[in-house]
Amino acid sequence: MKLFVQASLDYRFAGPTDVLLQLEAADIPEQRVVDPLFTLTGAAHLARVPAQDGIGQRIWLRTEERLIVEYRATVEIDRILADCATLPRTPLHQLPGETVQYLMPSRYCPSDQFQPFVDAEFGGVEGGTRVAAMRDWVRNNLSYQPGVSTSGTTAQETFVRRTGVCRDYAHLLITLTRASGIPARMASVYALGVEPQDFHAVADVFLDGAWHLVDATGMAEAGAMAKIGVGRDAAEIPFLTSYGQAVLIAQTVSVAAL
Repeated sequence: MKLFVQASLDYRFAGPTDVLLQLEAADIPEQRVVDPLFTLTGAAHLARVPAQDGIGQRIWLRTEERLIVEYRATVEIDRILADCATLPRTPLHQLPGETVQYLMPSRYCPSDQFQPFVDAEFGGVEGGTRVAAMRDWVRNNLSYQPGVSTSGTTAQETFVRRTGVCRDYAHLLITLTRASGIPARMASVYALGVEPQDFHAVADVFLDGAWHLVDATGMAEAGAMAKIGVGRDAAEIPFLTSYGQAVLIAQTVSVAAL
């Protein structure tokens, strides 16, 4: 599948400010980025640095009082697609070293607190079948409601409130998956079918020796997502991090199939 992705940001700052961006689609084996266009207004400095796990890049900027970012690209998706319910779990002792960090609790995903729940609720199934069951549980038990959570909401709070947006759905699924002894990380993506359209967050689960995208909201399919970056949770994949006061003026995201 080919996706045409666009994003625009317009922010105002109190003064010269350091900013870290990550909003370009990653050029990696499972997807190819064609004819990207990236323009900046108001940046006095630009330096690209590798992002987490070598997926995508982050961009250091030094801004003045206003920053306008325009990005667009065509992304050709060519990843292996499989029903996660059919995939076996990779035994813990055979996991590659780079996946081990994604077994551990993190800031928004306190997986160590969910062991009793996953054992009681999903104890009868294993591997990808369990991941699919947990994905369906999250989808069926949460209500998608913008504005009810904040950037500080954890998976534990989402589990109690049973409401949230894509990052909350992803955090909870990641938490349950890690509590089951299966590596899981969060991926920021451009995704076809997301309403309202925005930067989207999904789980990326390690099964059968490979990573597989899983969207607990049910809005997007793995074959119609363009990865931007990955991390242990939302703290590691923001599209913009400002090291100073920032005020949003305007922001748009659009994804279309070609």
